[in-house]
Amino acid sequence: MVTEFRLPDLGEGLTEAEIVEWVVKEGSVVKEHDTILKVETAKAIVEVPSPVSGVILKIYRKQGETVKVGEVLVAIGKKGEKAPAAPAPQKVTEKLGVVGKLETSAQVWQPPIAAKASAAYTKVLATPAVRSLAKKLGVNIETLNGTGPSGRVTEDDVVAATKGNVLAKEMPRESTPPVSAVKSVRKYDFYGYIEREPLKGIRKATAEHMELAHNTVPVTSMDEVDVTFLFEFREKEKIKGQKKKAHITFLPYIIKACLDALKEHPRFNAAFDDSAREFIIKKYWNFGIAVDTPDGLIVPVIKGVEQKSIINLAKEIELIADKAAKRTLDLAELKGSTFTITNIGVLGGKFATPVVNYPDTAILLTGRIYDAPVVRDGKIKLRKLLPLSLTFDHRVNDGANAQRFMNKLKSLLEDEKWIKKWQI
Repeated sequence: MVTEFRLPDLGEGLTEAEIVEWVVKEGSVVKEHDTILKVETAKAIVEVPSPVSGVILKIYRKQGETVKVGEVLVAIGKKGEKAPAAPAPQKVTEKLGVVGKLETSAQVWQPPIAAKASAAYTKVLATPAVRSLAKKLGVNIETLNGTGPSGRVTEDDVVAATKGNVLAKEMPRESTPPVSAVKSVRKYDFYGYIEREPLKGIRKATAEHMELAHNTVPVTSMDEVDVTFLFEFREKEKIKGQKKKAHITFLPYIIKACLDALKEHPRFNAAFDDSAREFIIKKYWNFGIAVDTPDGLIVPVIKGVEQKSIINLAKEIELIADKAAKRTLDLAELKGSTFTITNIGVLGGKFATPVVNYPDTAILLTGRIYDAPVVRDGKIKLRKLLPLSLTFDHRVNDGANAQRFMNKLKSLLEDEKWIKKWQI
């Protein structure tokens, strides 16, 4: 029997993925659980295993294509069996898992515009005006077979579904312009040639996530902290760290300072529940660490930061940064954050307005440490200053609370006694 393997549910509410690489080719022999392809989701690159043993009879989707959960990727069967030229329509009987429940079908596949598509993955084509008319007339537009171009549902289709309803006859109707099945995209504008680059993968997910977060929590507080002693202390500890194969940066100390500040101001270690209209204070501390990669910003999460030493934090930061760059992070390593830290100092920036990793309630951005003249005890001294930018959810915290949090953070990073207790 030929098994048509569909893109499984990869979790985290992800509905689509881009095919990065086919590990197999048509004719390859595979065993159950062998990796057959790699896909890129909004979170990570995921290796997809074969659900059965057999021969790859037909590969339906190409590298670089974006496929939705439930769409057929490949046909697997016995040597000599023939796969359909095109995949069969899906039977939705169970939710697909990572190596999900698979369905096989002897039906002849038809294009979506001619076949009844699965309600779980597709919607009928209709303009907003037609959908509005259907809503007014009490017609379930998803059940209609459109007679317009490309199977599009028209106003006539909606009215016909009412079977002479008086309300439908009296309802004023707008003309629905015909829609061309061919979309023309220009490769130039008035001034010269252009190149269009579609949003996909991480950048698409980031754009959607940032849009949501920015529209919800756009408040940022900024300050500076004197890290002169921490700078000198870290230089000495860095040498000790090298002997233990750890690259000691400022980030582990900032993580520890944020941890203590969050324990004193727990509303910054929280999430906002829109449906219940309440905030959820987390009793654990998992820090998202933003990592800049060629594919976009990735935020792996360090779990249980309160249980880890400076050395362990340094090693884990280096490990997740390397895995993020190589796109080998597991989905579990990208979930569960309660607070996020991002850094533009490495690129030379000082202040910015970071966007909260929604539904968290706060994110801290660190800038470039720089030398500046500062008055201390009535004298001008050259000190090292670290710029800080804190974006927070104003529904959970206000500006006064944000400054109290920043004051606590500053007091710790300037406290020689507190810093010394983190000696390696």
